[in-house]
Amino acid sequence: MAMNEWNGIGRLTADPEVRYSQSGTAVANYTLAVARDFKRDGEPDADFFVCTAFGKTAEFAFKYLMKGMLVGVSGRLRNENWQDRNGSNHVTTKIIVNSHTFCEKRSDAAPKSNTKAPERQVDENGFMHVPDGIDEELPFN
Repeated sequence: MAMNEWNGIGRLTADPEVRYSQSGTAVANYTLAVARDFKRDGEPDADFFVCTAFGKTAEFAFKYLMKGMLVGVSGRLRNENWQDRNGSNHVTTKIIVNSHTFCEKRSDAAPKSNTKAPERQVDENGFMHVPDGIDEELPFN
């Protein structure tokens, strides 16, 4: 039995970007900054992970996640091998996202630019309004 599971909490470094495959599947990409528990002199205090989500999880990320937001991510690790123009080989590790978890109220999050749809509107308690009929789009029920 093989096990490949990754869980982490971090802040998005930018709003997720979404593209659609030829088959129409949504693919969202974003980078998650995860704080290190400790750091040595001269080392960064965070690690940066490229995250990729597919289908409804990708659409959810695009609609509801924003730069600076603290989120929990659950997924699996995938190595991608590639070669640059000079012929040097590289390996990139990505997180293939299975689910997202909100880790703070909107009012506690860093200031955001409201560049996305009205779904981003929140009430006085910091909760986001979810329009009627969207149940089938949510990754949890």
